[in-house]
Amino acid sequence: MSAPQHTPPTSPQKGERREVFSSRSVFILAAIGSAVGLGNIWRFPYVAYDNGGGAFLIPYAIALLTAGIPLLFLDFAIGHRYRGSAPLAFRRFKKQTETIGWIQVGIAFFITIYYAAIIGWAGLYAFKSLNKAWGSDPDTYFFSDFLNFDSEAVVSMDIVPQIAIARFLVWIAAIAVLAIGVDKGIGRVSMVFMPLLVIIFLIVVIQAVLLPGAEIGLDALFTPNWEALKNPTVWIAAYGQIFFSLSVGFGIMLTYSSYLKPRTNLTNTGLVTGFANSSFEVLAGIGVFAALGFMAANAGVGVDEVATSGIGLAFVAFPAIINEMPLGGLFGFLFFSSLTIAGFTSLFSLLEVVVSAVKDKFGLNRKATAIGVGVVMALLSLGLFSTTSGLATLDIMDKFTNNIGIVAVALIAVVSIDWVLRRIDEFSTHLNAISAFKVNTIWRISVVNITTLVLGSTLALELTSLINEPYGGYTELQNGLFGWGVLAVILVAAFLLPMVSWPKGTLVDGPPGSDFGVLPEFKRTLHRPRRWASNEPISPFDANEDASRFPTVAITNPEAKES
Repeated sequence: MSAPQHTPPTSPQKGERREVFSSRSVFILAAIGSAVGLGNIWRFPYVAYDNGGGAFLIPYAIALLTAGIPLLFLDFAIGHRYRGSAPLAFRRFKKQTETIGWIQVGIAFFITIYYAAIIGWAGLYAFKSLNKAWGSDPDTYFFSDFLNFDSEAVVSMDIVPQIAIARFLVWIAAIAVLAIGVDKGIGRVSMVFMPLLVIIFLIVVIQAVLLPGAEIGLDALFTPNWEALKNPTVWIAAYGQIFFSLSVGFGIMLTYSSYLKPRTNLTNTGLVTGFANSSFEVLAGIGVFAALGFMAANAGVGVDEVATSGIGLAFVAFPAIINEMPLGGLFGFLFFSSLTIAGFTSLFSLLEVVVSAVKDKFGLNRKATAIGVGVVMALLSLGLFSTTSGLATLDIMDKFTNNIGIVAVALIAVVSIDWVLRRIDEFSTHLNAISAFKVNTIWRISVVNITTLVLGSTLALELTSLINEPYGGYTELQNGLFGWGVLAVILVAAFLLPMVSWPKGTLVDGPPGSDFGVLPEFKRTLHRPRRWASNEPISPFDANEDASRFPTVAITNPEAKES
C-alpha cells in the first residue's frame, strides 16, 4: 500500500478579498483626518493652559513617545496582521478576545451618533457667523435660542427643526461616503478635506495672531509653570490628551490599517500620523489662545477669566470674540468651517468601525451595510440629540464613553494581549518584518507597562469620581440612562454577538494571508523532520506517539508547508 499523501490546506487568502487604500499617502491622510478632530481644537489648548502652560509640552511629548505612538503601532499591527474589522481581527487573534472587538464597536457606535450632532451645530454656526446671528449675548443664544435647551427634561419629545435638518444632512453625507468605499470614499474625501482643513485653519491662526492682545493669550498658554510637573494629575492629563486625540484603542486605527496593502511601512506611517496630529494640536493652541488674549484685552480681564474648553469655547467664547474683532464674520465662517471639516474626517472613521464590523459579521456588501447601519444610527442620533434635552444626553454620553469606555477597553486589550496571552512579541515581529523603523524592548515596555499603569490610574480616578457623585450636576436617572446604561448595553451586546456564527468561508483562526515569517499561536502541527527541499510527504506524529523523543518542526503557515 502506498504511503498516504499529504494534501496542504487551501490558502485562506484565496476567495477572500478586502478593500485596500490605493496608496500609503491616502491612508496617512485618512488616519490623520481621523486623529485630527474637534478635541484637537477645543480640548488641547485648555488642557495645556490648565496643566502648566509651556511646561505641559514636556509630559505631552513624553506621553506621545511612550504611549501614543506605541499604541498606534499596536493598533496598526493588529489590523494589518489579522486584516479584519475589530471583532474579526480579535477573533482571528484568539477566539476568546472577540468580545474586545465588539466593545470597541459599541463605543464607536455611541460616539458616532452624538459626534454627528456637534458637526451639525458647527456647520450651522459657520453660516450664522456671516451675520453674527447670535447677537450681543452668545451664551443665551446658544442655549436658549439655538438649542432650546431644557435642563429639567430627561427625555424630551420636542424637536428643534434647524438642528434636525442639519443633522439629517450630516448623516446623508457620512452614509454616502461610506457607501462609496474605503479608497474611493474615505480616501478621496480625505485627500480633499485634509489639505483644505490645514489651509483654512492656518488662515484662522494668522488672523488670530495679528489681533491686538494676542500676545497676552500666547504668554498665558506658553509661559511654563515648572512646579506643575510635580503634580501627578498633570502627567495623567498629558497621557489622556494623547490617548484621546490619536484615536487609539477603540478600533479606528485597527480598522483603517486592515485596508493597507500587505507590504506597508507601518511604523513610519505611525510616526507621521502621530507627529502630524500633535503639530495640529499645538497650532490649534496658538490660534485659540491668541483669540482669547484679544478677548481678555478687550474686556480688561485676565485670560483665566475667558479661557474655557469644549462646547463653551466653540459656541459661546468664540462667537463673543467674533463680535469684537475686525472681519469677525469671515473669521467665524473659517473657524466653524474648520470645525465642521475636522469633525467629518473623524466621523467617517468612527462610522467605518461599525460598518466594517457588521459587514464582516453578517457577510453583507458595503453599500447595503453602510446604508442599513447608517439609517439606524441616524434615526437614533436624530431622536436623541435633535430635541430640547439633547445637550444633556450628549454631555453624559460623551463623558462615559470617552472617559470610561475607551480607557477600559484599551486597558483590557493590552492586558489580554500580553499579561494574559503573552503575545505582544508577535506584533513587534510583524512590525519589524515590514517596517523601516524597528521596535524593540522600549516599545514593549511602553505598551505593556507604562500604558497599563496610566490607563489603570485614569480609569480608577474616573470611576471613583462618577460613583461618588453624579456627573455634571445631572440627576441619577439621567446618568443611569445615558451613562451607565449605555455602557451596560455595550457590554451585553459585546458578549452576545460572538455567539453569532461568522459567514461560511470566513477564516476565523490566524492571519488570513501571509504571516511575514511571524509564527502565530494557533493550530501548530508537529511532524518529523525531513531533508531540506525534499518532496517526501510530511509525516505527522501519531496522536499516541511521544513526539518529544524526536527533533520536530512546527508548521504554522499553511502557505509555507511545501516551500
